[in-house]
Amino acid sequence: MKLDTLIRDTFTAHEHLAPDAAAVLASVHDEFGHRGGLRRPLAVAASVALVGGAAAAAAELGGSDPARHPADAGSPVSSSAAAPRVQALTMPFDLGWLPSGTVHYLARRINVGAAAGSHTPVFDGEYLMAIDTSSGTVVVDVQQLPGPVGEARFKCGPGQAVTIDGRSGTESADAGGACGYEVYFTDSARGTMYVNVAAHHGDQVAAGDLVSIGRQVAGGVSFPGTAEVTPEFGVGYVPDGLRVRAFDVAAADSTAPSAGDTSGTGTSYDLGDDAHLDGAVDIGSDFLPMPGQGTPGADVQGRPTLSYDDDGYRTVVVKRAVDGRDVRLSGKVPLAELYRIADGLVLP
Repeated sequence: MKLDTLIRDTFTAHEHLAPDAAAVLASVHDEFGHRGGLRRPLAVAASVALVGGAAAAAAELGGSDPARHPADAGSPVSSSAAAPRVQALTMPFDLGWLPSGTVHYLARRINVGAAAGSHTPVFDGEYLMAIDTSSGTVVVDVQQLPGPVGEARFKCGPGQAVTIDGRSGTESADAGGACGYEVYFTDSARGTMYVNVAAHHGDQVAAGDLVSIGRQVAGGVSFPGTAEVTPEFGVGYVPDGLRVRAFDVAAADSTAPSAGDTSGTGTSYDLGDDAHLDGAVDIGSDFLPMPGQGTPGADVQGRPTLSYDDDGYRTVVVKRAVDGRDVRLSGKVPLAELYRIADGLVLP
């Protein structure tokens, strides 16, 4: 999924937070470059985009920079293991402080992106959550971004200088507006962090409370990450020359953050390399069926499959693989390779 789609889907889900998607899209293109993610050309996104992909039990997530190339999220699965288990994933940074209240995690992921003018991928973590506080429900987004703090652009209002835990930053001056409080600041790895705190649709939270929450959340960000996320399923076999680069574990309904129902989750994976921005294989659990009939294929781990070919972009759907939902594997790779990856999935 390209940045354009991600931003527009996110703005659609939270129109009350971000009324001018086109303006923000233009500024992000100009200032922060390209951010990519899970590519699903035959599906319709029903919620905030699921991006990236990850290693539950596969290859390293690492690279030369430990902050932008997080540490291994899990050990390789041995083919001789009698019953491989789905491994927890590790976030690249931790949130040391959150306001008191019930936290509904909507998404925890590593996005695949690049700085402006570059096609070399970097891997940036993100937490998206709704928190029921005494002041009301707030939606909190904390993420790494490619590009320097000085190129920050806000959804609403101008920016002003601020210091976050001894590090320079820029915060919005419109915390009480529709977009809430925003701050960009230099993280401990000398990258850029972004925090946005806004009242959930239908709630009213005082501007001062949003500023206080946002600054304290920002000040609590620390590297390297130790927080673990439990995906629905894992990845075993990874083709030579590729690795599992990023992951996304999202709530089933990211458009209703105050509902408190996070029992259903979606898990997505991106297989690629460190030289190309676009991934080679996308893997994800789906909430929507594939259009068309598909071609029946060999069973995978006792589950029926269908395959599709869209001018060389191939997809294998493993039916009812995770909690009654399908798992989809897509990419411009041989169909036999997609089936081999599917055979290696660590399913519950």
